[in-house]
Amino acid sequence: MPLFGLSSPGPFFGNKVRAFWNLQIAGWIAWLGLRGVSGLAGGQSFDFLLPVLVSAITGFSLSLLLSVCYRALINRRPILMWGASFGLLATATAIWAFIDAWFLQILKPDSESGFTGLLLALVYVDATSLGAWSALYYAINYFLQLEEQNDRMLRLEAQAASAQLAMLRYQLNPHFLFNTLNSISTLVLLKQSEPANAMLSRLSAFLRYTLANEPTARVTLAQEIETLKLYLDIEKMRFEDRLRPHFAIDPAVSRARLPSLLLQPLIENAIKYAVTPQEEGADITISAQLAGEKVRIVVTDTGTGLPAGSPDPTTGHATESTGVGLANIRDRLAQAFGDQQRFEAQAGANGGFTVTIEFPFQPDGQARIGTGQT
Repeated sequence: MPLFGLSSPGPFFGNKVRAFWNLQIAGWIAWLGLRGVSGLAGGQSFDFLLPVLVSAITGFSLSLLLSVCYRALINRRPILMWGASFGLLATATAIWAFIDAWFLQILKPDSESGFTGLLLALVYVDATSLGAWSALYYAINYFLQLEEQNDRMLRLEAQAASAQLAMLRYQLNPHFLFNTLNSISTLVLLKQSEPANAMLSRLSAFLRYTLANEPTARVTLAQEIETLKLYLDIEKMRFEDRLRPHFAIDPAVSRARLPSLLLQPLIENAIKYAVTPQEEGADITISAQLAGEKVRIVVTDTGTGLPAGSPDPTTGHATESTGVGLANIRDRLAQAFGDQQRFEAQAGANGGFTVTIEFPFQPDGQARIGTGQT
């Protein structure tokens, strides 16, 4: 059983038993050296080193016994822990001082100090040494406890964030599948088998990509744009020339990393509010470029804006029919980038709608479309 009862916060305490013995041996060697050098510097003869060596061995052994007792006490109620610890410390000090005085009496039976005098003189030195050892033992263990609690909290926070990101990603799939399958069903009813088959093929490619990527994974912007093009290929089967997408992606940001399927709800909203209501359709422009040390993505459309009575776009809420969309993107950005991101949605004075997203530029050349690797 490890003598330090908790997992370590760093490499030194990666093996708790080894760390304890390293500290124990190094500490008592240092104590022996300090006592020996001090005695020799004070004019003692080399014979002085023998009782110092015996004293070091005694202190080393007693501290091992104390470590076993302290380990059993460290998680008890404070009044019990400190009361028992002080009692054990006093007992160990008395034993150590008695052994030291007894050994000195054997070596120097004609000493003027006498046994009682030696015992009283040694109690102070031994109590100071064991007290310092005990304080260090508890300090290290409480440090390890604090670090362990911090690590546990960080792990729990990371798990909660991952769970929320996964939930937000999974919100998108049912709605998108409903719309696409409804369109395919319509084509089948109209006996348009070739367009229905083509849409199914594109849907298969899109789903292959979404299933290959973890819901909490980050992908490159190039991957995200390819995914948008798969999605738009499906929607163009429905809207044909009424849907006119345009891309203006700076190659410098193509390797920027962002949560997967982050932009798809923007295109979905643009199709819903700009393309669908207008007989002539609308243009949808997706642009991305560097803005200082951040990536700025802007999605605009040439529609009529949100209809009267729709939720305020500046709040990030999507349509009442979906319950996802802009709010989903805002939440996912906050989960992924904290306060280093910016999300802004606004309707134009003369129609149209613009969404601006900014997040830190974190390039990654390892990701590949359809692999889910980042």
